[in-house]
Amino acid sequence: MSKAITGINIVKEYGGRKVLDGIDLDIDRREIFGLLGPSGAGKTTLIKILTGQIVQDGGTAFINGKNTSRLMGEDRRRFGIAMDDFGIYERLSCFDNLKLFARLYGIGNAEITSVLKKVGLSDAAKTPAGKLSKGMTGRLKLARAFMTDPDVLFLDEPTNGLDPVSANEIHKIILAEKERGKTIFLTTHTMTEAEKLCGSIALLNEGKIVERGSPKDICRRYDHQRMLKIHLADGSDIELPYNTDSAARLSEFIGKGLAETIHTSEPDLETVFMELTGKELSA
Repeated sequence: MSKAITGINIVKEYGGRKVLDGIDLDIDRREIFGLLGPSGAGKTTLIKILTGQIVQDGGTAFINGKNTSRLMGEDRRRFGIAMDDFGIYERLSCFDNLKLFARLYGIGNAEITSVLKKVGLSDAAKTPAGKLSKGMTGRLKLARAFMTDPDVLFLDEPTNGLDPVSANEIHKIILAEKERGKTIFLTTHTMTEAEKLCGSIALLNEGKIVERGSPKDICRRYDHQRMLKIHLADGSDIELPYNTDSAARLSEFIGKGLAETIHTSEPDLETVFMELTGKELSA
């Protein structure tokens, strides 16, 4: 079975600056792949190349085995896209927003009703989009991405700016689509979101992938950052490196009855990214 998405040495330049510089991708079907990086790292540009919205300056990209620079109408039915710059018509109802899109693909009203139910917007079908909350607007964008029942979904920071409750609702919808056998390409700068949803990720910085793998495997590779956190009886907290050099001091705390709790703190994706780039993911 061919890969859902493949990228070979993808390059894109704007104004003489390489926004993407030699990107390689190899994404299996039926997985959630996360592309992590701060704003301006090139995440949205890569999605636009992979979905045929723009053409790269170098390299080759494939989706469902088709060259993304030569996609036909039927090829485009097989992937869905939810991006911030895909406008919602605020004066139109949720139903009519989807109806405009559905007519391009010959999709009927029954399918629109079904998709609205899937994203929990059945009761808001007649509500003007301009009156929706941010969370509901996010679900409406997902609904449009689902309209053709695509094999692959591209979700560009789908929870950006949402409160935790709304973000969790979006997460449930994404995980349900994965269970249905969909491949999901997710961009985010939220470390916890990637750890919760993604089977594999790539860390993108200044147009280059600086690390890739499962979230757990990546953090394990940088285990030299593991720390011992000790809460002392006087209420203070101390951190020690998780190595043999700390053994004597730890033994002293225990021997004198000063240590109330001891636990290890493994590096997270944010910590790894900072080590690799000197930047925060959320920057």
